[in-house]
Amino acid sequence: MRLMGDKRTEAKMEVEAGPALSLIAKFEQKKAHVAVIGLGYVGLPLALLFARSGLRTTGFDIDPAKVEKLGRGETYIGHIPATSISREIKSGLFAATSDYARLRETDAIIICVPTPLDEHRDPDLSYIHNTAEAIGAYLRPGQLVVLESTTYPGTTDEVVRPILEKSGLRCPPSPYTTDGSSVVPSETVEGDFFLAFSPEREDPGNKQFQTHQIPKVVGGVNAASAMAAGALYGLVFERTLLVSSARVAEMTKLLENIYRCVNIALVNELKLLCLRMGIDIWEVIEAAKTKPFGFTPFYPGPGLGGHCIPIDPFYLSWKAREYEFPARFIELAGEINSAMPEHVVVSLADALNRRKQCLQEARVLVLGVAYKKDIDDLRESPSLRIMELLRLRGARVDYHDPYLPRLPKTRRYDFGLASVELTPQGLAQFDAVVIATDHSAYDYAFIVRHARLVLDTRNATRAVTEFREKIVRC
Repeated sequence: MRLMGDKRTEAKMEVEAGPALSLIAKFEQKKAHVAVIGLGYVGLPLALLFARSGLRTTGFDIDPAKVEKLGRGETYIGHIPATSISREIKSGLFAATSDYARLRETDAIIICVPTPLDEHRDPDLSYIHNTAEAIGAYLRPGQLVVLESTTYPGTTDEVVRPILEKSGLRCPPSPYTTDGSSVVPSETVEGDFFLAFSPEREDPGNKQFQTHQIPKVVGGVNAASAMAAGALYGLVFERTLLVSSARVAEMTKLLENIYRCVNIALVNELKLLCLRMGIDIWEVIEAAKTKPFGFTPFYPGPGLGGHCIPIDPFYLSWKAREYEFPARFIELAGEINSAMPEHVVVSLADALNRRKQCLQEARVLVLGVAYKKDIDDLRESPSLRIMELLRLRGARVDYHDPYLPRLPKTRRYDFGLASVELTPQGLAQFDAVVIATDHSAYDYAFIVRHARLVLDTRNATRAVTEFREKIVRC
């Protein structure tokens, strides 16, 4: 890892000559052992990426079912083929375990655990707390720890570092500057271990960008930590960008997702207005995006899903209160998007009423429970909230999703349902069909033909020409 500038100052030389240089050399020689904690949609592809690069990699997870499946070379994530798992296991470069004592064997530990909201929409850092405690019990000098879980600025310094330092080892924070690929330390500080933050940027189902093609942002609590983390990720990512602190890296992730959240909230609010005005918001967007500059299209829907975009605004607004700063704009965007499932249910009730039917006791089929099309990811899916609200209003709810044959129990929901078959007779038995996720596999003309009523939250039926009187766009 090179340092900024042409002159070799004494401070720079001391940082290069310390334990950081030894760890960086171990990375570059492919002699390091990497640990990835949390083998979900972020952790598993990252662990496999390190293994494919030639680094011995061990995945850690508290779920024994995941560990057992991986040990058999099986997958539990739709877009990760079993062949890619079994290949790395057979190579001897990848293994999975629940035994955290094996962290002692590793040189770098990457944390990829959930960071949900609690029932009050406050950050729930229990997974980070518990993981940091587990690492601290086995932390040894010279190890690198990197947090990837999306969180508020300050978590790495204020939460993770104090927990790890209970071990008696130290990682003193110290300022440094960077040009994006190299660093200059303001002080000669190098502790017993290294600590950094590098935001995950996974987009499940995105076939345009694979994990290694997405630039990796890295910020350390000191210069040595930034250099060590940058060297590790530089082995497997096409581009690594060093920023001047862990806080900058944490805020970068929030900005990326809040940008999307705010713009989606804007178009969702415009959709509600356009419905009252009798204007087709989808036609408006298609017309607006012909402008070759100054406009990026965002699309309305039944609410936001995924682990990041529905959650990040509330993480930042919560942290902003510590600085007596009301993040009104950000909070409003989060509230608008969170309210969209209720809008869907009210729209369905109104549509049934116009047909002299009642939502109570109505049979409703929800099409698509994944949070976006063509994936099997349920995290924060608005479909689950829609199903919950429908049940609370007395409807009898079923679902279909080609990627999720059964609905697993989540932190908040346990419907105990299996995906129903889509047949002409089956569709005709439901009083209404709600298109919540616009999977490519769906034949929307077939669905509209055989359903009694279709509530389309995704504009998925735009190309259907027959039986349009059955369609209510929401």
